[in-house]
Amino acid sequence: MFPTIKDRKIRIAVVGCGRISRNHFGSIEKHADNLELAAVCDTDKPTLDEHAEKYGVPGYDNMETMLESENIDLVALCTPSGIHPDQAELAARYKVNVMTEKPMATRWSDGMRMVKACDDARVRLFVVKQNRRNSTLQLLKRAVQEKRFGRINMVHLNVFWTRPQEYYDASKWRGTWELDGGAFMNQASHYVDLFDWLIGPIADVQAMTGTLGRDIEVEDSGVLNVRWRTGALGSMSVTMLTYPKNLEGSITILGEKGTVKVGGVAVNEIEHWEFDEPRDYDEDVVKANYETTSVYGFGHPLYYKNVVDTLRGDAEPETDGREGLKSLELLIAAYLSARDRKTISLPLEY
Repeated sequence: MFPTIKDRKIRIAVVGCGRISRNHFGSIEKHADNLELAAVCDTDKPTLDEHAEKYGVPGYDNMETMLESENIDLVALCTPSGIHPDQAELAARYKVNVMTEKPMATRWSDGMRMVKACDDARVRLFVVKQNRRNSTLQLLKRAVQEKRFGRINMVHLNVFWTRPQEYYDASKWRGTWELDGGAFMNQASHYVDLFDWLIGPIADVQAMTGTLGRDIEVEDSGVLNVRWRTGALGSMSVTMLTYPKNLEGSITILGEKGTVKVGGVAVNEIEHWEFDEPRDYDEDVVKANYETTSVYGFGHPLYYKNVVDTLRGDAEPETDGREGLKSLELLIAAYLSARDRKTISLPLEY
């Protein structure tokens, strides 16, 4: 059994105060009845000082010093992906629960290491998959679970976004294999997650990647083919070279009894919804659409609610470490396929 926190606020620290951290600070504020921001940590002093002053909490440039000095229940890792594993292991040694941004790691072995470390320490490992909480995808998930599509024959995803060279040049870790990963692993990670979460376990993976327009180590574009264990076929097209701005983040599902496309810039608009048999919630389709200028969507506060409920002992985690491994496995298989020019079958380990 995991320890629960019942009679007080959950003390959380945010590690890494960069681009994605604002979603975490905003979520903590929305759950102020249950969460207390205890500290912030960042290696960049101006950034650290700014956030420590803004939120009125202690600031640390060293995570272990913070863990030694503060009474913390949960750390939110908003740092470069490649250092998530070491930071998760460190938190686990101090018996602190871990919430990590995507992807949980850049190597399969590191993802496994994170899960083992948290299991051994009897602390929770949460992997942020906030897009699952989008109202549009919740409706789509319901339709899949109710088998409204009948047999699903084909699935396609597009991530047509843009990241200029200035984006990669802003931080040395961006666009590197060691710390970041490419368009699939970083920018399109939440879309890769939809393959297993919506459709089910995957059998085979084929991928091709290219660095076509950016001066980086990793891919800025790629295509992916998959075959599910059910026999369904799927594909995905990803690029960070769309002109002049983010164009589309979409998923299309074609089944024997239904066709759905969820599009918009970040799966925020249901563009087509058609089944052979209507249901009462079909009228909610229009209401589920929402405007967004952010590819992150609005799922972080909803994700945080599950984290709070889990640490209180009132729920099970929606995306724990093992759930996070599913999309990491597919990502690693895609990179292996692209590198070796062959089909990769899952699971990676037996």
